[in-house]
Amino acid sequence: MITYRDSGVDIDAGNRAVALLASSVASTRTDQVLVGGGGFGGLYAADGLGPGKVLVASTDGVGTKAELAGRYERWHGVGLDLVNHCINDILVVGAEPMFFLDYIATSQLVAEVVAAIVGGVAEACREAGCALLGGETAEMPGVYMPGAIDVAGTIVGMAYRDRLWPRLDEMREGDLVVGLASSGPHTNGYSLIRRLIEGRELSRAMVDGLLAPHRSYLPLVRSLQAEGVEPKALAHVTGGGLIDNIPRVLPSGLGVTVELGAWQVPEPFVTLVGWSGIDDAEAFRTWNMGIGMAAIIDPCLGQRAAELGCPRIGTVASVVDGEERVVLTGSWR
Repeated sequence: MITYRDSGVDIDAGNRAVALLASSVASTRTDQVLVGGGGFGGLYAADGLGPGKVLVASTDGVGTKAELAGRYERWHGVGLDLVNHCINDILVVGAEPMFFLDYIATSQLVAEVVAAIVGGVAEACREAGCALLGGETAEMPGVYMPGAIDVAGTIVGMAYRDRLWPRLDEMREGDLVVGLASSGPHTNGYSLIRRLIEGRELSRAMVDGLLAPHRSYLPLVRSLQAEGVEPKALAHVTGGGLIDNIPRVLPSGLGVTVELGAWQVPEPFVTLVGWSGIDDAEAFRTWNMGIGMAAIIDPCLGQRAAELGCPRIGTVASVVDGEERVVLTGSWR
C-alpha cells in the first residue's frame, strides 16, 4: 500500500498547522468579519461601504527573501513582510486595509514554521486594523525543492473615490519629493543579496539589517495628513527602486530630479554596493537605498514634512519625450 503520506503530503501536519495558527487568526477579527478562517471562504460585511467608496485589491509575495529567512530561522518576519508590502501597495492609491488572505506553499509542511509565518501575518494585520480572513497552505513535493517555502498574499481595502492618489492634475514643476525611510531592503533585490553573501561570514548586525521586516507606511502617512502635509502622490519603492517607481505616479511631461546625499544611505546598502561594485544607476534600481516610499507634496509643506522625519530628496521637473523620468544628481558615497 502506498499512501498520500508516502508521496510526501502529510494531512495530519496540515491540520496541526491550522490548530497552531488558529489563535493568531482569531486575534485579527474585526466587527465586519462574519465567518473567518476555517471554512471554505471568509465572509466580510460590506454594509458600511456606501456611495463614493471603492474597493482596492493587490497581491504580492516575499520572493527569495524567504530563502534567506529560512537560513536564519526568521520566519515571523516573513509574515510581517508580506502584509506590510501589500498595505503599502494599496496605500499609494489612498486605501485603508480591510482584510487579508495568505498563501504558503512548500515541499514538506512543518507546522511550526507555518505557525511562525502566520503569526507575523496576524501581527501586521492587527497593527493595521485589518482582518486575516483566511488563507491556504499547500504541500507540493516535487514542485518545490526540499526546504523551500513560497509566501504570497492578497489584500483588499477601501478608498474614497474623490480622495484617490495620485492626483495627476495637481502636480506641478517645482513640487517637492520627500522620502519616507525604509527599514532595510524590504522584499526586493534578494536574488543579488543572496549571491553577494555566499561564502561570507555575516555579522549579527548584517543579518538583522538584511532580514528587518518590511515597514508599513500607513501610520506615518496618517501622521503627515493629520499635520496638514497632504501628498499629491505616493510611490512605493519596490522592485526597480526610485528610478522605476516614481514615474508610475507622475503625469506625462513631468519627471523628478533625485538629490543623492539628501539622506544618509544606511547599512546594509553601503556594504552591499561595495561588495557588488555596481554603479549608482544599478544600485538605485535594485534596492530602495534607504527610501521605502516617496511622497510628492506642495513646496510650502517641505519644512513641516522634514520636521516629521520626511526630508526632501528631490524636485519635480518638466521633461520631454525621450528624456529620463528620474535623474540622479550629486553623490551619496
